[in-house]
Amino acid sequence: MKIIFGADCVPTPANYKEFSEGDAVALVGEELLSVLRSADYRVFNLEVPLTDVETPIRKAGPPLIAPTSTIKGYKALGIDLLTLANNHMLDQGKEGMTSTIKVLDEAGIAHVGGGFSQEEACKPHIIEAEGKKIGFYACCEHEFSWATDYGYGANGFEPLDTPDEIAELKKQCDYVVVLYHGGKEHYLYPSPRLRKVCRKIVDKGADLVICQHTHCIGAREDYHGGNIIYGQGNFVFNKVWGDPNPFPHWFTGLLVVMDITDEGVKYDYVPFDATDKGVKLSDDPSLLEGFYARSEEIKDERATELRYAEFAAKMLPGRYVQHMVGHPVDEEFIMERGKSIFHYMECEAHYEALHTGLKYIHGYPQFDGTLEGKK
Repeated sequence: MKIIFGADCVPTPANYKEFSEGDAVALVGEELLSVLRSADYRVFNLEVPLTDVETPIRKAGPPLIAPTSTIKGYKALGIDLLTLANNHMLDQGKEGMTSTIKVLDEAGIAHVGGGFSQEEACKPHIIEAEGKKIGFYACCEHEFSWATDYGYGANGFEPLDTPDEIAELKKQCDYVVVLYHGGKEHYLYPSPRLRKVCRKIVDKGADLVICQHTHCIGAREDYHGGNIIYGQGNFVFNKVWGDPNPFPHWFTGLLVVMDITDEGVKYDYVPFDATDKGVKLSDDPSLLEGFYARSEEIKDERATELRYAEFAAKMLPGRYVQHMVGHPVDEEFIMERGKSIFHYMECEAHYEALHTGLKYIHGYPQFDGTLEGKK
């Protein structure tokens, strides 16, 4: 059985027409469409709510939306399963998620990683083919979209729960695939934490772990019999940052091909480039060359850790500390106040209090209702 995995698939104004008309050739070209049709099953990430009513939530970052008519494009591409575990699934609130699930159900496209409670959101999707059961589990990092016992949304990765849920899925299936929506955007290598998480997921039974969300092609590694992909880029996700796009890696990606045979599992990677309306099969050898080169580089774990530390330190003055304090900062400010910031983020008790308090005052779904009853 051949399964193809693609990352973020998002209709934008650049291709609303093509999605709404179900014009698969315009979206991916004849060659790439032939690759998709060669598979027995196709899995992609739905990085946008499908709704015709704007009800944006308060959040950091842009609240995405696409009209319900664009479902025709997903059908035309032959997509069988869409993951909802991502940081944009609640961009249009409960109404947006309700519309999305309704549209997918009516179109006959399966979905995983989202729901109207945490119990529903964490449910896997299992298929059976050629006498084998394949389980799909989807989860995401915590960015404005995750579900709780009290609310709706995406299946957030929980270190005390998610590994056990994956282990339970493995008991039911011959193969387990975990789609993890996380990692640092526009960073071509795994962070130490991401690597630790993905390895734990393999140790708990996953045969394949694919990290999406980074919008760039990353690296891969073999670990304890499992295959881990640290970033596969976007799929169809055009012109959301204006022109020119400040992130050059946004315009490339890989399809991950999992071929399950009687002899075991084989993997292949299909590179593609963005076009004005979608993507096309790429003939640029540097895409795979870079992917494999980084895969060799991360074998040096100490160097990988230091590379990330340098990257993170460079981001402190602008991307993080300045955003937190609300005004420009310099190195002296970071050195002076950094220990306090570090303390509140590092200590579990302080972090939990800060985290919970901010969620409460911003009205997150789990705090709807009263102590006497859940809304």
